[in-house]
Amino acid sequence: MNVKRQVIALEGRLRRCRNVRTLGVRTNLADYAQEEIAAIRAAGTIYYPSTFYADLFDAAGINTFPSYHTYKCVQDKIKQTALFDLLDIPHPRTRVYYGRDRQARIAAQFRFPFVAKIPRGSALGRGVFLIRNTDELEAYCGRTSVAYIQEYLPVDRDMRIIVIGKRVVHAYWRIAPEEGFLTNLAAGGRVGLDPLPPAAVGLARHTAAACGWNDVGLDIRMFQGRPWVLEGNMKYGLEGFRQAGIDYPQLMEAMIENEEI
Repeated sequence: MNVKRQVIALEGRLRRCRNVRTLGVRTNLADYAQEEIAAIRAAGTIYYPSTFYADLFDAAGINTFPSYHTYKCVQDKIKQTALFDLLDIPHPRTRVYYGRDRQARIAAQFRFPFVAKIPRGSALGRGVFLIRNTDELEAYCGRTSVAYIQEYLPVDRDMRIIVIGKRVVHAYWRIAPEEGFLTNLAAGGRVGLDPLPPAAVGLARHTAAACGWNDVGLDIRMFQGRPWVLEGNMKYGLEGFRQAGIDYPQLMEAMIENEEI
């Protein structure tokens, strides 16, 4: 590919892309050289600005990729669930609980087994638990002051569908190991490259557009013949690309060059 347009990025996500100049994320804007600050101010878009700078650039009217709306929901399951409910996006029944009596209220409103998650900051399958009895619920409530409880959809696989810009660039099955329920690759799940149901791919595309997310890995599970969105991952891994033979840096180079992102 003939690289013509160089863009500015802060985080290192695109450091292997030939048409990207990665500056790094500095604690203070004053830590950048004057020439780098001038490049940031002059850029049409700042790529991967970090959660901190995405807020500042949005306030200053500087466009970012991923979008400001994408950054607002990074690793925040509570905010994502509220958005899914507001937009009427199919999502397993989910409730958030605060207060000392949350364990009793959870037990009154959900039947075992159900899924409990650490609602903010967790990724790669960490902080996700299948709760099968009262003892496990008590142990979970001891881990977090905010309980995030989700209906369990008992299937052995789900889908990771990745939307970048306005299109689905990759989609694959994530299959749980025989003795586990987590499908995350970091937790022992494996990639399956069989075709995905069109309804699931369509739901991923619709969800990303409706939520204003333009770089997201959506986890979707088929249950009782229909797709359900579990959550959006804005810091998704690249192992699924590797196993499918997709060169991620080359893909991103082309999307930047073609002004898709």
